[in-house]
Amino acid sequence: MVRPECLQPAAKWIRPTGDEIKYVLKLGGHTGGSAAQFLGLGKNSDRTVRRWTSEDSSIPYASWALLCHSAGLGEIWKPSSAE
Repeated sequence: MVRPECLQPAAKWIRPTGDEIKYVLKLGGHTGGSAAQFLGLGKNSDRTVRRWTSEDSSIPYASWALLCHSAGLGEIWKPSSAE
C-alpha cells in the first residue's frame, strides 16, 4: 500500500518508504533492472533502485512519479481539481 501523501504533486509530496517503492515496482511489473531501464538510469543502475528500496538513498520525485504512472496510479504530478 502507498500512503496518499506519497501520491501528490511535488510541492506537497512526502517521500515513499522502501516498502512503498517495492510495492509500486511490483504493481508496475518491474524488477530493479527493468525499472532502471524504464527510467533511463543507464547500464547496471539496478543498484540505484536497490538503494531506493533499502532507503540508503532517496528516490527523486520524477522517478517516483513515472513509476507510479507505470503502475497505474495516475499522473501524480498533476494537481487534483479539488485544489
